[in-house]
Amino acid sequence: MSLLSLKNLAIKADKKQIISRLNLEIQPGEIHIIMGPNGSGKSTLCNALMGHPHYQITSGSAQFADKNLLTLKTNQRATAGLFLAFQYPREIPGVSLSNVLRTAKNIHNEAAKQPRLKRTEFAKQTKAALTTMGLEANFLSRSLNENASGGEKKRLEMVQLAILKPKLAILDEIDSGVDIDALQAIAAAIEKQRATDNTAFLIVTHYQRLLGYLKPDRVHVMVDGQIVKSGSAELAQELEKTGYQGFKPAK
Repeated sequence: MSLLSLKNLAIKADKKQIISRLNLEIQPGEIHIIMGPNGSGKSTLCNALMGHPHYQITSGSAQFADKNLLTLKTNQRATAGLFLAFQYPREIPGVSLSNVLRTAKNIHNEAAKQPRLKRTEFAKQTKAALTTMGLEANFLSRSLNENASGGEKKRLEMVQLAILKPKLAILDEIDSGVDIDALQAIAAAIEKQRATDNTAFLIVTHYQRLLGYLKPDRVHVMVDGQIVKSGSAELAQELEKTGYQGFKPAK
């Protein structure tokens, strides 16, 4: 059975139809890439799946980990194993990364009927995750994302992912605004988490360069709110050469 199954999904924002008749199946441990022109609905899909109130799923079905995703509140989707890395991570003054992560991890453990994380074990895990992403330990005590560069914010999203260990991670342009070192670190973290925790990934990107470091199972082309073509990693290479001309949604 699929980890995520979307069938004929339709999504509106501000009473405007953004996505229609979208179908997608993701199995545990798979990496799926979504590419498409600006305004095609990629970020809309990410936010709607996570339960953002600005986006309304008006028809179709969405099953996640044997649950009807559409009946779950945002926090319930998170504790069920869904994770969203934002395209533009917000700064949260006065709230440290340590507080955010420890609180979120304990909520996840409680939902899974697991014991609360001991402080020593939490410190060990978070410091290891920060080191893996090339970040200093003092990020733990700093306000979340405050005074961090764009690349550091994206690395911090990967630190959160490593601690929470979701079943499915949705990464909305995780490669945007990062340098080559950060890109390599992010790709390595994705492949490691897939291998160790069987985490599945749905990654939105505009660039083929990320695929130079990842081995995706499927690449999807999204145009005007529909997935119009799916294929292997070679599809992304084709897009680099031809662009999106010729890719049109079904009528």
